[in-house]
Amino acid sequence: MQERKQSRYVKLTKDNASLEDITPGELNQPIEVPQLAVHKCMECGQPLPESYTPPADEPWMTGIFGCTGDRENCLTGLFCPCVLFGRNVETLHEETPWTGPCVCHAIFVEGGIALATATAIFNGFIDPGTSFLIFEGLFFTWWMCGIYTGQVRQNLQKKYHLQNSPCDPCCVHCCMHWCALCQEHREMKGRLSDSIFSETTIVNAPPVQEMKSTDDKEHPETSSSANSNEHTGLELQVV
Repeated sequence: MQERKQSRYVKLTKDNASLEDITPGELNQPIEVPQLAVHKCMECGQPLPESYTPPADEPWMTGIFGCTGDRENCLTGLFCPCVLFGRNVETLHEETPWTGPCVCHAIFVEGGIALATATAIFNGFIDPGTSFLIFEGLFFTWWMCGIYTGQVRQNLQKKYHLQNSPCDPCCVHCCMHWCALCQEHREMKGRLSDSIFSETTIVNAPPVQEMKSTDDKEHPETSSSANSNEHTGLELQVV
């Protein structure tokens, strides 16, 4: 007799069985492959490098001097720019409350303007050298605030692929701070309203359809009278 070939399979007994508990569905989890998670061109489908950024060629919905288009926005930016700046930051970054940026803006911008006004009023009572140092410090603070608020405008441009209008974001806030705040608020307000309307889908219910037999179509009066007789001929009996 030929020798029995040794089987390639191993029979597991209770002692050799695995003692680890496996949750149902644990082995069916999706696997993330870094090589497949690449950005692709929307037109040709070719993979794009990680450092690729889409071109900022989208125009702004309103101009830098279109403040009068939204009266409430214009008045808020004129008399309470810190509140408008806080709302812009909260809209752009939902995890950041508007109170923090509002307080920082009020301390450095509105506070600096108040200090500059007081220094100009009491110019005769303050030493000229001291006044020069105060104005120099305020000028430096203004540029630093322009850089900070310009970063917020730059993040907005990256989010919606907006072009530099009319110039670099930091320069816009340093030279036209109030107009820039109003323009950014109008831009985010318009973009959010457009996205809400685009996501809303109106579905109309289909019309009610009734099925009728050919006999009903040929003799509608007889069918209706027969139905009425059937309903009227019913009697209730006590069981």
